[in-house]
Amino acid sequence: MIPEMITIKNGKLPDEPGVYFYYDKRGELLYIGKATSLKRRVESYFVKAHTRRTEELVARIARIEYEQLPTVLEALVLEANQIRAHQPFYNVRQKDDKSFCYLAITNEQYPRPFILRGLELERLGVRPFERKLSHIARKQFLTLFGPYMSAQSLRVALDLVRKFIPWSDCLPGARRACFSVSIGLCPGVCIKTISPTAYRKYIRDLILFFRGRTRELRTLLRERMENAARRERFEEAATLRNRLFALDHIRDVALIQRDVPDVRGTYEESGIDLEGRIEAYDISNISGTSAVGSMVVFEHGKPAKDKYRRFKIRTVKGANDVAMMEEVLRRRLARARRQPHAWPLPEVLVIDGGEGQVRTVVEEVGKIGKGGKVPKVIGIAKGFDRKQDRLVFDHHDAELARVATRGKELFQRARDEAHRFAVAYHRKLRTRFSLGL
Repeated sequence: MIPEMITIKNGKLPDEPGVYFYYDKRGELLYIGKATSLKRRVESYFVKAHTRRTEELVARIARIEYEQLPTVLEALVLEANQIRAHQPFYNVRQKDDKSFCYLAITNEQYPRPFILRGLELERLGVRPFERKLSHIARKQFLTLFGPYMSAQSLRVALDLVRKFIPWSDCLPGARRACFSVSIGLCPGVCIKTISPTAYRKYIRDLILFFRGRTRELRTLLRERMENAARRERFEEAATLRNRLFALDHIRDVALIQRDVPDVRGTYEESGIDLEGRIEAYDISNISGTSAVGSMVVFEHGKPAKDKYRRFKIRTVKGANDVAMMEEVLRRRLARARRQPHAWPLPEVLVIDGGEGQVRTVVEEVGKIGKGGKVPKVIGIAKGFDRKQDRLVFDHHDAELARVATRGKELFQRARDEAHRFAVAYHRKLRTRFSLGL
């Protein structure tokens, strides 16, 4: 139970989604949090055993305010905006903390949303905790939202929002439409079926939503729908009606998976997000001929086939898989430096191979430097069956060891997909060679 000496807005907490605010007796804002149920979340601080840091926070609470919201998704957005505006001590230990996640909207002809860590933003010359974007930041981004405590929650939020605000992470100029076009989640940036001006309307809607101005967004969609109907543009009106319906019927319980206090340090979690971007690499050649490398990408635990890439080996002669893997990773990481938005770095690099390949890749990754996000590296040395596959990684890295155990099946699936993709490309090149093409 909450002690009687603590003042609560309206005298009680609702069993509804929202954002809560803890103040001390001097009126200083201590902490901001989100909840699927304000009542259950706040009461949990006073009935469960916690870390020393959380106990310290609880001892200082004198007043509890809250804002009730229709959905957890809106609570997630409001929490991030309020933390950025007020930077409470128990949310943000240090203002240069680089582990938080941010939603960045790029400043391009066709702007794209990206989830970036504080480290990545600082590498681009952007200070994440600045309330206003600097001149350097505005050249790269239209706006920046965050900090968000969980990359996974932010990814789920973006996926939910995409149902009523179709956005694209494609670059224009593709020969074929991406899969998201076929299911209505991408408005056709990849094949330029939408003009930059028309696409900017979607981006403005996206920015409105993540600024927490949901009511304004609903009003805009309704006005556009009614205007299209008056002009007898019934197909457009129907599309807007569907978007409005999706906005009003958000199902977002996955955004908050457990109602426990989330003060930093309350519980230990790996900083590696297995739902994030995982890249797997393989080399295919016969006696060093027609040598190729493959890169496959998994996101949310599933293949993201539009992000697969192939590499024709250029510098290595003869059968030397270790040197070939080194060339592929060197070229891939160089592209990340030149085009960080188009080639974002993954959580984990999965390498088909043993100690030699892993050591080589770790050395290449180490060249990123202290200022950038450094992906973890895991190799898979083949056994006589999948159960006997051996994971090769730095066992002194406790965080990586936890992830290696938990994600082995995912890494094996990614490795198998990289092998399939490499072999297919290798066969294609050998066929061309045999035909003299």
